[in-house]
Amino acid sequence: MNKLGKISVQHPLPNSVKLLTIDDAAAGQRIDNFLLRICKGVPKSHIYRIVRSGEVRVNKGRVDTAYRLAIGDIIRLPPMRIALKENNLSPPLDSAAPSANFPVLYEDDCLLVINKPAGVAVHGGSGIAFGVIEQLRRTYPNFKFLELVHRLDRETSGILLLAKKRSALTALHAQLRDNQVDKRYLVCVHADWQAARQIVKERLHKYVTAEGERRVCIHEQGQTAHTVFNLIQRFTEYALLEAELKTGRTHQIRVHLAHLAAPIVGDDKYGDFALNRQLARTAAKPGLKRMFLHAYKVSLTHPVSGVRLALEAPLPNDCVRFLEQLSPLQGAGKKH
Repeated sequence: MNKLGKISVQHPLPNSVKLLTIDDAAAGQRIDNFLLRICKGVPKSHIYRIVRSGEVRVNKGRVDTAYRLAIGDIIRLPPMRIALKENNLSPPLDSAAPSANFPVLYEDDCLLVINKPAGVAVHGGSGIAFGVIEQLRRTYPNFKFLELVHRLDRETSGILLLAKKRSALTALHAQLRDNQVDKRYLVCVHADWQAARQIVKERLHKYVTAEGERRVCIHEQGQTAHTVFNLIQRFTEYALLEAELKTGRTHQIRVHLAHLAAPIVGDDKYGDFALNRQLARTAAKPGLKRMFLHAYKVSLTHPVSGVRLALEAPLPNDCVRFLEQLSPLQGAGKKH
């Protein structure tokens, strides 16, 4: 009997029944989602048909598409013209993705936490050949399972959580849904910011531009979004803020600040484009060639031990230098 980690990527299985044994990396996953992951190229409708018709069996019995896999389950797959993904748990290694050593902030048997640099996408797609997750799978080929717990924008730096077990991924997703993960960002805005603390609850709507680019705007029929901004320090024409996410919508901090007429320095989607060009010039002072948004602090409950973890990522050097080039306003906020 073939274990999940032993199935070859090179050999399609068009004319034979295949038996797969579930290990802890796949335990807890719905069988329909599991099959969609391993049966690359097979239409979704076909996957659901063979489960509902009983052609797919678990422990020799029929199951419905909502069945959740358990360790030791034996799945019978009918003949299909597919090539099962390597180890059947994570997407196959992308030959275009080079290995990369990102700064590791925390690691144990079920978690990997890195400090993502700005300018690196978290995953491939939309014209991007590969991202952090593909590079990490190349770096750690022995990991049976590695998935993103959440996402960061390409130009955002800082703490990125990854799960090394599906049970950890499920538990952390539950914490995120229940607002039990405290995520804080450092952000520099171009504005005469006055409030020590400002709460924004503006609904966000995602759309695609005529050029095919993803954007977000304030819209009364959009998804609820809640951000709290705390003033850290005021400068002449600028302010350093802490952004506290109460929800995790796409581009939430960026759009909420643009709505307040306080664009993030270096934001190429919602920012002050003329200012960004000025700051990015060679030898400009102050000067910055990236977006000043950094995920610097995350607090969560460990999915296994139950211990509360407090993780921090230092502000990158280019952001530190930018702040040092600004003129501070005395007595206007406590410097981080």
